[in-house]
Amino acid sequence: MPHRKQRCRMSKRRQVLIGMGLGLVWAFGVIWYPQTLKPPFMPINVALITGFLPGGLVLLLLIARLAQRRFFDEATIDGVGFAPGSGGDIDQRVLTNTVEQLLLAMALWPFVGLTLGGFLVVVMGGAFAVARLLFWAGYHLSPPLRAFGFAASFYPTVVAMVWAIAVWAV
Repeated sequence: MPHRKQRCRMSKRRQVLIGMGLGLVWAFGVIWYPQTLKPPFMPINVALITGFLPGGLVLLLLIARLAQRRFFDEATIDGVGFAPGSGGDIDQRVLTNTVEQLLLAMALWPFVGLTLGGFLVVVMGGAFAVARLLFWAGYHLSPPLRAFGFAASFYPTVVAMVWAIAVWAV
């Protein structure tokens, strides 16, 4: 029989795996459903501006939260790193990962929008912001929610890119 601590670790891994699996289901819904609506044409420049706005607003919230934490904390007001595992450290990790994800989106979503339609990029942008907020909350509250938030913001980019390449290649 596994040691009790080991059982808990396996249980957490299973919960994280479930969160990631649900994030993949979310991704297919985010990418597939808008395609069924037959939306009107949306110019790619309008789609990209509108699609990236929600992610930019999440970045704004994260940066503002970190600035607020630093302003009211004598230990970090001068720009010193946050204590490992602290709320500020967690928020900094979320910000870093969100910047990485948004940069990936900025590199790939223009091709997705050009190939699959601008409306999809707008939907992906809204879904991205919701998923990033869930990732942020999950980082503070629950590993499965964190896993879902990560997967739900990363997998739509992957699924859309694979779909766009397939459409483009045919």
